[in-house]
Amino acid sequence: MNWKLLQGLLGRLFIAYGLVMIAPIMTAVYYREYTVRGFAPTAAVLVLLGLTMLKKGSRIQERFSPREGLVIVALIWLTTSLFGACAFYLTGYFPSFIDAFFESVSGLTTTGASVLPDLETMPRSIVFWRSISHWLGGMGIIVLFIIFLPNIGMGAVHLFNTEVPGPLAEKVMPKIKDTARTLWLIYSAMTVLCALLLLLAGMPIFEALNHALALVSGGGFSTRTAGVSSFHSLAVELIFVIFMFLNAINFNLYIHAWRHRSLLSFNDPEFKLYGAIIAFAFCFVTLSLVIQQQMEFFTAVRQSLFQVVAMSTTTGYATVDYNQWPAFAQFVLFVLMFAGGCSRSTAGGIKIVRVLVLFKLAWTQMKQAIHPRLVVNILIRDKVVDYNILAKVGGFVFLYFIVFFVASLLLTITGLEIFDAMAAAIASLSNVGIGFGLSGPMANYASIAPFGKLVLTICMLIGRLEVLPFLVFLQPAFWKPIKKW
Repeated sequence: MNWKLLQGLLGRLFIAYGLVMIAPIMTAVYYREYTVRGFAPTAAVLVLLGLTMLKKGSRIQERFSPREGLVIVALIWLTTSLFGACAFYLTGYFPSFIDAFFESVSGLTTTGASVLPDLETMPRSIVFWRSISHWLGGMGIIVLFIIFLPNIGMGAVHLFNTEVPGPLAEKVMPKIKDTARTLWLIYSAMTVLCALLLLLAGMPIFEALNHALALVSGGGFSTRTAGVSSFHSLAVELIFVIFMFLNAINFNLYIHAWRHRSLLSFNDPEFKLYGAIIAFAFCFVTLSLVIQQQMEFFTAVRQSLFQVVAMSTTTGYATVDYNQWPAFAQFVLFVLMFAGGCSRSTAGGIKIVRVLVLFKLAWTQMKQAIHPRLVVNILIRDKVVDYNILAKVGGFVFLYFIVFFVASLLLTITGLEIFDAMAAAIASLSNVGIGFGLSGPMANYASIAPFGKLVLTICMLIGRLEVLPFLVFLQPAFWKPIKKW
């Protein structure tokens, strides 16, 4: 492991992260809030530590190994979360460091789960920093970092693919740095557009900015305890639905559409399945509300559309207490939390492309059961999916469910009921934020025991980086030096 290279990279990141923290400091100064005592010291330590590490570390080299890429990505996410937690804790508004760490990780991983009981009484600087952390984590801290790294060469590929993973190789531009720059331009443009539309819909400017940062990133933090429902606006809800849907689309499709000036890029199997899943889930939930709960049709359409999109895109906002819905409608939402959005998007979950690959694999297995000598190629985007990709998809889904079951088991130790534990585990692992029962839309995570919060925090990090960058550390072979021949 090239520790000097790691020092150099972390040093640059700490400086950048410390400078970004100026935003909540300025907000605190403007609104005369005492939270400066949390953000200012943390920002100063970040910059000083970054300068020290940059001086002692080596310059960015042209190449580093995939293993070093895994370590760098995992450490960057862990250290930025810890420093964010320090800032929160020092403000004095969090009862314990574990609560502050939970909130910090929830923000950066765009999970949107919170331990804060009353947002209306929170300082605006804390609310703003939560939204900024969503926005930084949505497209990826390292993806933004790559834009400003000089002479990183092939190392950018390892960092990019580790932070923005996907089972299929997708190269849309010759250089990773160009891809990262274009992704952030699209991401920023969507954020500005979202904020402007929310302003036009009547939302105050501070709340419009915060919700735009959280919404486009696929996060679920709000400026109000009651969330979106407190605005009582159909226009606001429709804007939320549109941008929740857009943030869960593969951003490479936007790049293709922009470069080729054509919407044919959206003739994509993953995108079509993503739309079909949302459409069918919307119909099922609406029928359930109308038939089983005798809800008025327009109200059922409005509530089910918002909630289905929010859960399937793992954005995790809520306008109603769906814990009161029929069991069938709740189960549909529960399943949507697993699937998530498209690959290379800001959404969490297993990702639709993996669902598509597994479905095609199962269909092939059924054909071969009837015709054992039949050779069938699995095609995605007119390309044959080779055995290595199939193995990776199968391995990922298996590990995903293993983490889910282990986390659920550990949560039951804290006293949670089985379904409450499962709902909280998948809400954190899929970065949805809200679940059912104690983690439902009208509750938060404050009542969960400290050990349970640590379990959920680890789930958030594992889910955001898609399992391997963290689980790989558990292998003893990972830490052994590579033999050179």
